[in-house]
Amino acid sequence: MTRLLGLSGSLRRGSFNTHLLRAMAGHLPEGVTLEIATLHGVPLYDGDLEAAEGIPAAVQALAERIAAADGLILSTPEYNNGMPGVFKNTIDWLSRGGVAGGKLFAGKPVALAGASPGGFGTIMAQAHWLQVMRALGMRHWSEGRLLVSRANKAFDDAGRLTDETVAAQLGPYLAGFAGFISP
Repeated sequence: MTRLLGLSGSLRRGSFNTHLLRAMAGHLPEGVTLEIATLHGVPLYDGDLEAAEGIPAAVQALAERIAAADGLILSTPEYNNGMPGVFKNTIDWLSRGGVAGGKLFAGKPVALAGASPGGFGTIMAQAHWLQVMRALGMRHWSEGRLLVSRANKAFDDAGRLTDETVAAQLGPYLAGFAGFISP
């Protein structure tokens, strides 16, 4: 059994990236599970807070879920041609020495995905993540990339994926990432 954790990089209740992860759950290959996590409850990083109180409970709980997963999917929005600050903030907390000795991400298989109402999906945000992934020693799956453009038209009001072209990409994307994790 291959366990994936999908981390949505948006706090918005109607997040396209959370919707995308939920849609992925319906296209998993046999022997693969997907758990979905969000950034809710993670405070802004503050070194004084860390020194006084240690790692916040929300960060520790998310770190445990990441450690238990065989692979991580970062489902990233794109803000101003880059990654969202709130998403980067969460990764910064998770990379601290008090979390798995600062090595939570070392060697962890990671895939990128993203949904945006813009015409280019999240291509710039995904490129922006590459330098962070390298710095943290993540094992990036570079053979696959999932970009959902015009996400406001790809999902209905209830958050269900209605775009057949995107839906057709999910199975191969997930099978490819699972194969990368367990060749």
